[in-house]
Formats: sequence, C-alpha cells, structure tokens
Amino acid sequence: MPSTSEIVRSLRAAGVREVDDSTRRRAEYSTDASLYRVVPEVVVFPHDADEVAATLDVCRRTGTALTARGAGTSIAGNAVGPGVVLDTSRHMHQVLDVDPAARTATVQPGVVLDDLQRAAAPHGLRFGPDPSTHSRATLGGMIGNNACGSRALGYGRTSDNVMALDLLTGTGERLNAGRGQDPATSSVLTALDAAVHRHLATIRTELGRFSRQVSGYGLDHLLPERGFDVAKALVGTEGTCGVLLEATVRLVRRPATVASVVLGYPDMAAAADAVPTVLTHSPIACEGLDSRITDVVRARRGDAALPPLPAGAGWLLVEIGAASPAEAAAAADALVADAGRSPRAC
Repeated sequence: MPSTSEIVRSLRAAGVREVDDSTRRRAEYSTDASLYRVVPEVVVFPHDADEVAATLDVCRRTGTALTARGAGTSIAGNAVGPGVVLDTSRHMHQVLDVDPAARTATVQPGVVLDDLQRAAAPHGLRFGPDPSTHSRATLGGMIGNNACGSRALGYGRTSDNVMALDLLTGTGERLNAGRGQDPATSSVLTALDAAVHRHLATIRTELGRFSRQVSGYGLDHLLPERGFDVAKALVGTEGTCGVLLEATVRLVRRPATVASVVLGYPDMAAAADAVPTVLTHSPIACEGLDSRITDVVRARRGDAALPPLPAGAGWLLVEIGAASPAEAAAAADALVADAGRSPRAC
C-alpha cells in the first residue's frame, strides 16, 4: 500500500475536497460501536457521487483498502478498516424524493433514519425497519448490514424494503440495481446470473429459510422465481460488492393507533413458549424482557426507575397497530385472552 501522503496527494489531485489524515481524525474513525480498533490512513468526506467515484478510483489504482461508513453504530466492526474510510454522513445526507402515491423514497446513503421518518410522516408513511440506533443510524449503514429492529416483525428487514440501488462496483462500474433486470445489460449482472444458475439447488435449499436471516450474501433474491432482484441481494453485503450512491426504498402506512401490551410470565422460557400464539395476532413488534435485566436496574436506580410491570420474571412487550382506538383496544383484549398472563395494556 502507498504511504499516507501519497494517498492524500492522489485523492486531492482527483478532485476530492475533504481529505483528512490528521492524527485526531484517524483516531476518531478507528472505532465504531464495537470493541474493534483499526486505524485508517485517511478519512474522506465526499460531497457527491463524483467524489465517491474518484475516491474509489484512487483506491483501486493504488491497492488501498476502502471502507464505507455511515454513523459507525455497528457492533461488529463493520465501519472500521485500514486505508481509506469514506464517510457519507457529512454531506451526502439528503432525502431526495418522497413519492406518497408510490410509497417510496429516494435517499442518499448518509441520511439518518429519523430524518427519513420525519420526511415521510406528513404523508402518513414511514420506513418500516427501525433499529434501536434510529436517531443516528444512516440508511447506507442499514442497507450495508440489512438492519432489522423491533418492528421488522411487522415490516420486514431492510432488504424487504429496498426497491433499487444506485452504486459503484469495485471496478468503478455504475450499476443501477433493481428487480427483473436483463443480465445481458451488464458484465456484473451476467456473472451473477451465471453463478446463480450454477448453484440453484444449494441456494434454494440453504438460503432464505427463515424470515430474519440477515448474515451472509442474500443470493436467494437472485433466483429466477424471485425475479432476479439484484438490489435486495446487495443488501447486507457490508460494502464488499459496491459503494452506495443512492437508494430507493419502500415506505409503509403508519397505523392510526397503536396498542402496547405487556404480558407477564413465570420466566423467559414460558414467555418464549407464548410467542407462536402472539404471532397469530399479527403484531408490529414483539420483544422479550428478562427479570435479570430489571433486577439490575432496580438495584442500581431503585424501584422508581421501572414502570409498573405485571407479575412474573419474564415479559413480552407486544405492539399492535389498528385503525382506531376502539379497534386497538379490541385487538389488545383478544391478544390477552389468547396469550396473556398477568397482562398490562397501555
């Protein structure tokens, strides 16, 4: 790999405006929310797609590693790496379009999820998946790791909500990835199609077997019967297949009313046994809470730090959407009747 000064000179000569190799900046970008620490040589803050392309070109020509980064909320070290770290959150953070009729939005990779939610809210819409880091996680990062969040139960994973991706491949080819594309239009698509047909049996039997499968490459989206959906297949590839420039995502209708139900059980095993019954009520979200967690909070901060909970040592926190408060209350009552034990609804 070339020296840091050579990388910096090459990037600036290519027209990249914000290139930072200061000790402080490199230290800041050596970590994310994980335990890993990898110090990069340079941090780049691209202003637009042309600067992303220029950065990728420099890295390819010089053999320098490139890591795309959003907010750095990953707990698995996905946002750290040697070489160049490309941070799109500073400048490429626009919601470019919201189409209420089509229920889609087009965004740049550095858009924070909460900003997209605010843009969609006036239309009664939202982006479905919402990880706990929604106030800072970027759409590019969510697409990179196929983020889920508690409401993935109702709205699916990020891959289920991506319609099209505009990205640069490692060779610098601009690829507009979507569903049902003709493989003959691109050498990359031709190679993908050939690889899938060589391994049809394995992909059909080993991948996509459960709804929240997010690790590994989603080659099952490339199956002929699934429409050769290249955009969805690229979600979760952690930037190893391309650098994102824009994404068109699906929006969902916000429920008019939401009922939250807390169900108490003797322990978490009993709570887990109740989940299949809970799922028959089509909840938006369902999360488990163990008494070992509440015990720690109570011991450190006192009883007042916890809201009233139903009796038990394991709880299910269930959210149900409805068209009206009356329907929400009826749905909550039906859930309690089927799966409840010491319920508390709000």
